[in-house]
Amino acid sequence: MSTGCTGFDFFEQSELPAPRVSETQAQQILSTHYGLTARVVSLGSQQDRNFVVTGDDGTGLGVLKVANTAFTPVELAAQDAAARLIDEAEPDLRVAVPLDNSAGEKCTTITGLAPGPTYVRLLRYLPGGTLSESAHLSAAAVAGLGDIAGRVSRALRDFTHPGLDRKLQWDLRFGIEVVDRLSSHVSDPVLRSRLESVARDAWSRISPLDAALPRQAAHIDLTDANVVVTPGAGGVRPDGVIDFGDLSHTWAVSELAITASSVLGHAGAQPSSVLPAIRAFHAVRPLSESEAQALWPLLVLRTAVLIVSGAQQAALDPDNDYLTEQSDAERQMFDLAASVPLDVMSAVVMAALGLAGTPAPVTAQVPLVAVDPAAVATLDLSTTSELYDGAFDAGLPGDVASEAAAAALQRGAALVVTRFAEARIGQAPLLSQDSPVATGISVWPATDIDVAAPWDGLATEDGPGRVTLRGNDLALTVTGVRDAAHGAVQAGQRLARADAHQRVEVSVRTAQAPVPPPFTRTDLAPGWLAFARDPRPLLGLAPQHTGRPPTDLLSRRDASFASVQEFYYRTPPQIERGRRHFLMSTAARSYLDMVNNVTVLGHAHPRVADTASRQLRRLNTNSRFNYEAVVEFSERLAALLPDPLDTVFLVNSGSEASDLAIRLATAATARRDVIAVREAYHGWTYGTDAVSTSTSDNPNALATRPDWVHTVESPNSFRGKYRGPEVFRYAEDAVAQIDEMSAAGRAPAAFICESVYGNAGGMALPSGYLHQVYAAVRAQGGLAISDEVQVGYGRLGHWFWGFEQQQAVPDIVSIAKSVGNGYPLGAVITSREVAERFSSQGYFFSSTGGSPLSCAIGMTVLDVLRDEGLQQNAVHVGGHLKARLEALRDRHPIIGTVHGFGLYLGVEMVRDTATLEPAPEETAAICDRMLELGVIIQPTGDHMNILKTKPPLCIDNAAADFYVDTLDRVLTEGW
Repeated sequence: MSTGCTGFDFFEQSELPAPRVSETQAQQILSTHYGLTARVVSLGSQQDRNFVVTGDDGTGLGVLKVANTAFTPVELAAQDAAARLIDEAEPDLRVAVPLDNSAGEKCTTITGLAPGPTYVRLLRYLPGGTLSESAHLSAAAVAGLGDIAGRVSRALRDFTHPGLDRKLQWDLRFGIEVVDRLSSHVSDPVLRSRLESVARDAWSRISPLDAALPRQAAHIDLTDANVVVTPGAGGVRPDGVIDFGDLSHTWAVSELAITASSVLGHAGAQPSSVLPAIRAFHAVRPLSESEAQALWPLLVLRTAVLIVSGAQQAALDPDNDYLTEQSDAERQMFDLAASVPLDVMSAVVMAALGLAGTPAPVTAQVPLVAVDPAAVATLDLSTTSELYDGAFDAGLPGDVASEAAAAALQRGAALVVTRFAEARIGQAPLLSQDSPVATGISVWPATDIDVAAPWDGLATEDGPGRVTLRGNDLALTVTGVRDAAHGAVQAGQRLARADAHQRVEVSVRTAQAPVPPPFTRTDLAPGWLAFARDPRPLLGLAPQHTGRPPTDLLSRRDASFASVQEFYYRTPPQIERGRRHFLMSTAARSYLDMVNNVTVLGHAHPRVADTASRQLRRLNTNSRFNYEAVVEFSERLAALLPDPLDTVFLVNSGSEASDLAIRLATAATARRDVIAVREAYHGWTYGTDAVSTSTSDNPNALATRPDWVHTVESPNSFRGKYRGPEVFRYAEDAVAQIDEMSAAGRAPAAFICESVYGNAGGMALPSGYLHQVYAAVRAQGGLAISDEVQVGYGRLGHWFWGFEQQQAVPDIVSIAKSVGNGYPLGAVITSREVAERFSSQGYFFSSTGGSPLSCAIGMTVLDVLRDEGLQQNAVHVGGHLKARLEALRDRHPIIGTVHGFGLYLGVEMVRDTATLEPAPEETAAICDRMLELGVIIQPTGDHMNILKTKPPLCIDNAAADFYVDTLDRVLTEGW
């Protein structure tokens, strides 16, 4: 044990029950020594006694801290001086500095509360609550926590004081001694043994680094419980520091280890959840290589210290509820910290800080198998591999690798191998958060072959068909073999026998490293791969680099792609594959797609792909040539519409379709004025942008309308001007406005409206709204345009077209998105009379609208909708999904309502169920957390507070449940 000290020494006085001070006594102290008459409420604390002090109006006046009698005035003075130093050095941080008592002193000495003097201080009150009150910590909050720890460490770098000479159980220099002394208080023998083992393992990594670790004054309790936040709609921002009671002179890196450990006690945490804090700390106060190596073992040791200390304190102070409340989180911290081997997580930390080196390739005295490298075929099993084209049609693909290997062997390959460190999409479950990275390779030989020992070593059979050869520096494991060798083996001797066409797994690691799993998560891959080695050189092959060299794709995008073309998410995954209602990233992550209403059939539908390939091999030209596809597709579209809508124009997009619809109306009526509904979006062309009034798409939408565009009130029955029994007045007001325009000599050419309010989150229009407004505009000689670009094509379930839900028939219908299942295809359907009046504008032509390829794809989409019963699926799955979302609304007040029908839904988020104040920042943060958990969802609406829930129509109940369960988790844990 280390030498003595002038201050408190835990090893001489290891029992520290908190002072027995009641709230009444605390009020008396405030009145007598601080001249305050105030309310006090006891706060949680392990060894001191703390009270929050508030005025009659609830305003925080301070925190009364009654120090444990074991601590000396010199130690308390050091804490107060450190707090003031940080307060001055970091003006952006809020710091709980001590306030003066009635005598103008920082510390009050009281007798009579305990056998000796009791020291009391009133500290500055920091409003906002602590980070520990957040169930889940976002990456931004974790980074904020690390930033504060770095700033405190920087401020205290040169701080000295006699009161720092103390031995606390929280000082990780004494961590192993604390565990040894207190572990007997842990009643569970299995947990006790594990704590002791894990602590000793961590200490074995720390102690050799002792001399290389800088020491300084440190707070060593900058945990979530002692970091105060400023709440915000999108989450909390850490910006305050309290409780300097553990201030000590110790290893500087302890500050970060203790801070980061607290992250692991929160909902949804993983070991890698601490990385934002580590990076943020390093950016402020750079870590040395030795500190980075010691960091994770110190963090693990900290979690063991917490549990044994908590067990001791619970025995000393059984009525202390704070201890009980902390115990579950502390156990989670320990379990997570110990769930990954120490060296692996240390390597993850080193990689995160850019301190990891590049391991040298393995070399062999003798090749693992005798094969000509030119006869070896390498499989690509990444997300972009052609092997997975069509492989996800019925869910997870089968053993694509073995099937591809068999084909390669049949083509004459002597050996087939996979790639090392490859993110394998075929191994990723569809509804999960997994992202598997291979830590070894697979090998398929064409014939029965001997597997030779590549170096001298000791062979052991680890299980059926599994042999490991341990050399001086490396260990080789081969699985899926027979006749394995035992004992000492020389290079070149047979290690095992591999059968023809059978899969053999090969992995190599450094000799003392833990055995890696066959696949690891992407976040842990840098750790496991720091010790794993590419086995390919043992086969005489060059090391395999997976994919392209690392590049910043977003920077490349910004350099060549107009930045006004935004992308989803601040740090988006790179999506390179889709199948059905899933999107897949290059990190082998599968995401549930809840927003892609364009791909109505689902992503990469094989029938659409086959149709496109077949038609491109045959003919693709424009509709001025005479071919059957354009006629058949037009006939089929017209047949889906009620009379008199029988004439079709084919275009490339929804914007073009709605733009053409407006031009048709103005040409047919010889007028220029158009009426649009507020909060709507219709497209990006000059005409459709003019009638688009959504301020989320264009903040100046209403102010920049041309004079020929007139808007009517948004018929928003949830939060609009009229609600409940008064919603019928939206139609009355619109009719009155149409009549007023006509009386003023500006009768409208058209009224354009989405038949279900898409931009507002799939909101139904008031009953009879379109019927009344269509009648009014026609009475004045105008035409009714139904924008079905988003809502049409069976998405509503019970109705193929949105206007059917309103029991109204428009004069012109614009469609797109679903029409081509992602292929650029749109259409306008109107009457023959309206279409022929367009001849006054000259002739109409679209280069690719109506091409043989477009028409063939369009007809295939209609076929699949029918053959796969996708409109019926929208009824069944959509009904199930909406019912579950509505049940969620009953449990989470932030959900104001659930809009829509079928699979055209919107989950509206509000801050107040009475005022319906929108929750845009919360919605954005919820979407970010949903992405972390495997769901792609985005905000919509003028307030950007509605979850746009419009998945491909092939979605099933399991996926719908995954979406709702994930949303429930986010709303429960936080974002």
